[in-house]
Amino acid sequence: MADPIDGRPIGGNGSPGSIQGLLADALRETTDLARKEIALFRTEMSNNLRSLFLGLGMMVGAAVFAVVALLVLTDALVKWLATVVHSEALAALIVGAVFLVIGIGLALWGRSAMSLSTLTPTRTTRQVRQDARVLSERVSG
Repeated sequence: MADPIDGRPIGGNGSPGSIQGLLADALRETTDLARKEIALFRTEMSNNLRSLFLGLGMMVGAAVFAVVALLVLTDALVKWLATVVHSEALAALIVGAVFLVIGIGLALWGRSAMSLSTLTPTRTTRQVRQDARVLSERVSG
């Protein structure tokens, strides 16, 4: 029996050319598998780097909010010391505290997005292990 695509003999019929055909098919399938694994790795690393850059953006946002919080809190402290007990200082403290909470929240979110575990190519690793298991089953069986 011949392969309809390229006319080469297909293994399993006991003909002398079938071993060469099987070896050629195995080599071609291995090459195709390697190409697909590399493509999967590139895609996964691209997604992981996108996540890293998102985390960096969150850290920059956190820094901006932290600077604003520091300025507002400093202004609030100055106004509080100047007026001692008036409500303008209390309002400035509330606004500064809200900015500080936002900055801390963004910093924590950015830090979690930038963790090393998000850069690990887990799908590629799982796929390579599965392919190795399937190949070993084909060779042994």
